[in-house]
Amino acid sequence: MGLHPLEFSECYLDSPGFREKIKSHEAELEKTNRFIKELYKDGKNLINATKQLGMAQRKFAQCLGEFQFEYIGDAKTDDEKCIDDSLLEFSSFLKNLEDQRELMMRNITETLMKPLEKFRKEQLGAARAERKKYEKETEKYYSSLEKLLNMSAKKKEPQLQEADSQVELMRLHFQEESLDYVCKLQEIQERKKFECVEPMLAFFQTVFTFYHQGFELANDFDHYKQALQINIQNTRSRFEGARLEVHELMKRIREAPQEYRQTSPISSEGYLYVQEKRPPPFGSSWVKRYCTFVKEQKILHMVTFDHRSGGKMGETESVTLKSCVRKTTDVLDRRFCLDLDITDRPGTVLTVQSMSEDDHKFWMQAMGGKEPVGHYLGRTCSKERGIDAQLDDLGLTFVQNSINAIEKRGINDQGLYRVVGVSSKVQKLLSLMIEEKSHEVDLSTSEEWDVKTITSALKLYLRSLPEPLMTYGLYKDFINPAKSGSPESRFQAIHCLVHKLPDKNQHTLGLVLKHLANVADHSKQNLMTVANLGVVFGPTLMRPQEETVAAIMDLKFQNIVVEILIEQHQKIFAGAPESCPAPGGPVLLAPTRQSKKVARQNRPLAVYNPQALDIKSAVSPDGGSPTPAADDGSTGSSDSVESQPSSHSALVATPSDTPPEKSGHTPLSSPLSNTSTGRANFLGGASCAGSAGSRETNLTGAVSSDEAPAEESVPVARKAEAVYPCEAEHDSELSFQIGAIFTGVTPSREPGWLEGELEGKKGLIPENYVKFL
Repeated sequence: MGLHPLEFSECYLDSPGFREKIKSHEAELEKTNRFIKELYKDGKNLINATKQLGMAQRKFAQCLGEFQFEYIGDAKTDDEKCIDDSLLEFSSFLKNLEDQRELMMRNITETLMKPLEKFRKEQLGAARAERKKYEKETEKYYSSLEKLLNMSAKKKEPQLQEADSQVELMRLHFQEESLDYVCKLQEIQERKKFECVEPMLAFFQTVFTFYHQGFELANDFDHYKQALQINIQNTRSRFEGARLEVHELMKRIREAPQEYRQTSPISSEGYLYVQEKRPPPFGSSWVKRYCTFVKEQKILHMVTFDHRSGGKMGETESVTLKSCVRKTTDVLDRRFCLDLDITDRPGTVLTVQSMSEDDHKFWMQAMGGKEPVGHYLGRTCSKERGIDAQLDDLGLTFVQNSINAIEKRGINDQGLYRVVGVSSKVQKLLSLMIEEKSHEVDLSTSEEWDVKTITSALKLYLRSLPEPLMTYGLYKDFINPAKSGSPESRFQAIHCLVHKLPDKNQHTLGLVLKHLANVADHSKQNLMTVANLGVVFGPTLMRPQEETVAAIMDLKFQNIVVEILIEQHQKIFAGAPESCPAPGGPVLLAPTRQSKKVARQNRPLAVYNPQALDIKSAVSPDGGSPTPAADDGSTGSSDSVESQPSSHSALVATPSDTPPEKSGHTPLSSPLSNTSTGRANFLGGASCAGSAGSRETNLTGAVSSDEAPAEESVPVARKAEAVYPCEAEHDSELSFQIGAIFTGVTPSREPGWLEGELEGKKGLIPENYVKFL
């Protein structure tokens, strides 16, 4: 909760609570004062001289560029990488501003420094003066009041009346000062919101105004902001899904913690109290140790650790176990004890005590005790949910029945698959459909079952299978490509893995993915984009065998795999790949590609605008009539959409993640000539906000602000040969292998790049990847 409002009526009560409220307001104003002082001090460093300004700017930019967000797990999604790179992009943005610092210097003092200092001195200074006056009146009033109350009642009446009137006058002064002070405090609290921020806004407006081409800068920033918002939204959606899974897992563990005790096939771990015997007459003591029992070698490692001593860890002691025997309470008056016969100490028996009965059984089983014990070996969802779901003919019939009903009755329903049905009705429908009579119910015509019940039942069926459609055995194989590699390599790996699935799994998966692609095609109505469907069906189609927090952290990569499957389902299920990439194969390293950063005054006016794809027309390459923009509803996350195949458009090369030597970035995508390329253009633009607005493209006839006059000479087109392989990072680039021959090669306006044609496709080529013929 924010600051409490100060009521004027409380000025007359002057309660302790009222005073505490005033203190909180004063503390906030003091914090604001310190903030403005620091800001003013930093601002003075910027305006002292051009050199000092440059140093301050670059220092701030360096701080942004050096910071890296830590992440949980062993890999990041492409969206997370783009968010991480955003700080580096902000840093680069400030460095570009530094190049134009002389133009920004003129009005900084008037627009930023003076207003802030004026607010600090006039408003915060006035509040400080009012505070002193208020404290002085408080002291005067309460001192005179105490003096009045201490006066003898035997004094003459005129003296008492005079004292009363004086105190009354002081009380009025005090209350008036209290009212004024309270009003001033709240006024400044509200005023600071615009008094502090407005100068900052004016400062940035000054930056844009005095920038050589502020209009291009604003457009570039708008593109970057929208692209980054897509990355953030995708990451947020995955976070929400993972958070729900984590809370569900935490709830289940809280209800049955022993069932979820982490065990390894190699070792068992936990706390044990170890009896340490001492010579008479001292008896023995019990020391808590964290023990790790390696089953194969039968070695018990023990580390002394006491949480109450600040978590100080002692030395590790290791013993080799010969046998383990449960110690009865008849022999030792302590429960849950075990006698361990030690091999390397003949005749020595080590007595340990476990924490509970369940813990006692756990250690008995781990160390080879004779007492049988049931422990957690994993559960299937079907047993947990009480649903006997199987991947058989009945199940396949239900899947097809549900898909037909959804596509006929509710393909345009908003929130399809996200809006859940009533749990009891969902259970009832699923139980009915997986019985022998399931073929008798046509869900596409049955009014008894609404669409959200059918979608929930379909999801529940897929989650209740004893093994997910994409199987436990291939889970890690599916996840690994999503964690690394280029979009093309991800697609190839997933393509191969799908055809390793059992026939029934593969067939059912194909039905589901074809349906989900159809749902995504209607996303303008149902709002279920590829990214949203990935969040919903990631944990439905694939899941790890063990439920752990670490596994849930991989949920975002499950979503990426499902997004790729949805977008590429036609190509994946058209047939098995001719060859599968060898995991961990050698990568041919190409030379470092030159950064595509160009001066902002050289940027074209035609920049990427996601909203424009829906409401504006794309300019055709020949400058003729515009064609409608593409449906962007099936937009997925950046991790999957970059794997769009080149078959989408004659101008769209197969994009790729950056090789080790390349620096990631995002181009300003030009409008393309048809609906498919428009869609790919939108997807490519959203792929990574890491360095938005870093390329100039003019392949489609977009008008550029620095377009060459007509009378200038046209560069001579030449032929060139590729000396390194390259995978396109964005729509305007070309993908090629070593030895590819380019025709019509001319210098690009963008430094370090050429424009050319390969197999009928025109695009950008890295200059240092080719040699001229």
